[in-house]
Amino acid sequence: MMDRKKLVILGAAESGVGAALLGKRELWDVWVSDAGKIKDSYRKMLEDAGIAFEEGGHTEEKIMAADLVVKSPGIPEKAPMIKKLRAAGTEICSEIEFGFRYKGKGKIIAITGSNGKSTTTKMTYHILETAGYDVSMVGNIGNSFAKQIVEQPTEWYVMEVSSFQLDDIQTFRPDVAVLLNISPDHLDRYDYKYEHYIKAKFNITRNQTAEDIFITNKDDKEINQYLLTHPINARTLFFTMNNDQTNNQHSDTDGAFTENDQLHIRYEGEDTTMSIHDLSVKGKHNQYNSMAAGISARTAGIRSAKIRESFSTFEGIAHRLEFVATVRGVDFVNDSKATNVNSVWFALESMKKPVVLILGGQDKGNDYQEIKDLVAEKVKAIVCLGIDNKNIHTFFESIVPNIVDTQSAKDAVLAAYSLAEKNDVVLLSPACASFDLFKNYEDRGDQFKEAVKSL
Repeated sequence: MMDRKKLVILGAAESGVGAALLGKRELWDVWVSDAGKIKDSYRKMLEDAGIAFEEGGHTEEKIMAADLVVKSPGIPEKAPMIKKLRAAGTEICSEIEFGFRYKGKGKIIAITGSNGKSTTTKMTYHILETAGYDVSMVGNIGNSFAKQIVEQPTEWYVMEVSSFQLDDIQTFRPDVAVLLNISPDHLDRYDYKYEHYIKAKFNITRNQTAEDIFITNKDDKEINQYLLTHPINARTLFFTMNNDQTNNQHSDTDGAFTENDQLHIRYEGEDTTMSIHDLSVKGKHNQYNSMAAGISARTAGIRSAKIRESFSTFEGIAHRLEFVATVRGVDFVNDSKATNVNSVWFALESMKKPVVLILGGQDKGNDYQEIKDLVAEKVKAIVCLGIDNKNIHTFFESIVPNIVDTQSAKDAVLAAYSLAEKNDVVLLSPACASFDLFKNYEDRGDQFKEAVKSL
């Protein structure tokens, strides 16, 4: 038994507090340490549960005495305290790993990828919920996994997971793992080595066996390259836009594809079909998300009629190609969640009108080459929204005639509106993190929407 062993939680936000509550239930000696200020709602949860904590700094002696440390996914490996714990040989795990150890019989559909995670997670959850399943949505969207286990365990967990959460797993094993795509992101956390980031994403399959299912994108170059040299134990199902059900040693004819504007989901002899025009969310990226969600739902035993119904009733997520308003013939679209270049590619690809693009923020080592052709084809002006915009100017000044700088959402909206004409679209799709000017991407999107409404 692990009775009264010392559990230290580093970070007291959603995942940390969830792990603390679960640790308390499982009779660990729990202590929470946060270098910053703990949000009032989380402080109250800890106090109500009688869990000891500190904020505004770390007491090294107490942390180094831990038998197990659960660290926030936001804490990088290069943090001094993590280096000391590693040197001492202390076990460190992520909150999803800690939750997995106590989840009981519940089944997990875990979804990762550089883009589309939140939409696909919410869509998969929506299908299972519509079908009457006992299901919760956890991870980076909804409750933390550990907190859900404490408050209301369910038969199914649909989980959005990031590479940071997958970095510190040991036994975490989803029944269904979904890898949507891989494009450069968060390279600052991976020593600017793309191969390290790719490996982190594939950690989702690390502990899977032949009894499990891995669902992934046949059209993604990085995924296909990795699979050539890294065999996957789980049964692998592909989704594709090319209807190329090419077999390898792990695949079979089940999977999902689009053909002649029809979306097909094939599983165990049943072919679920519907027109892509009947999907409630539009754009090629959402066809990929729908295929991934649909095949995940079929592996969970959900029938075609429920999947079709769910696809037509699903409401997209805030800050992801969210239509805001039309002002004097100019459409405004909030895609603040687009924090990398590949997200912007999908956003621009789905635009049918001339675009005034609001771009910029905290650059994570962006290479804009990927969107160069789409920008040349569709973008008439760029409004920079960030403290340091020189990379955007350098790359796009020979392609886009108008590039202006702003440092607030209100100014960005006013500048974009002045550059737009009737039947244009103003698209906030920044390709960058938001922390230079905003609390997070939600704050950036909310301020954008407020600025549009005040026009």
